[in-house]
Amino acid sequence: MEFGKAKNKFIQTWGALGSQWGINKTMAQIHALLMVSPDPISMEEIMHELQISRGNASMNIRALMDWGIVFKEYKQGERREYYIAEKDLDELAVKIAQERSKREIKPALKVLKEVSSQEPDHSEAQKHFVEQTGKLYDFVLRADNMLDKVTEIKDNWLGRLVIKLMK
Repeated sequence: MEFGKAKNKFIQTWGALGSQWGINKTMAQIHALLMVSPDPISMEEIMHELQISRGNASMNIRALMDWGIVFKEYKQGERREYYIAEKDLDELAVKIAQERSKREIKPALKVLKEVSSQEPDHSEAQKHFVEQTGKLYDFVLRADNMLDKVTEIKDNWLGRLVIKLMK
């Protein structure tokens, strides 16, 4: 497959996957483009490559920067801003996991804790509700704690050494 077609196919596929992961298609396409670009690229290049408006590009680049997976770079003598994606896939996975936890898991935990901590009356339906939501809260909390432990490994020198040895 020719390089241009392969690159476009990857960007389109990453965009489609992004919408399944809870981010919009354009945000995922910009991330894909930046991830496979060997050098930082300007917003104008992103707009041209993906055929999107400046507002769309700007809004999605800002969101990617908020996630901590895209960074702004400056080139000496240039007025334009350039962007580059996190290239370390381990670091990328950790940042995405942390962001998803913050945006999805933590709010769900808050709701589960609230609804499962009510005092059940004598109705069987309410007792069942409190029991099931309590079990769900415990499960999601354990999963979130495990995710926190995995992401903390990257911040620990011993954990980084173990990961490096495993490669």
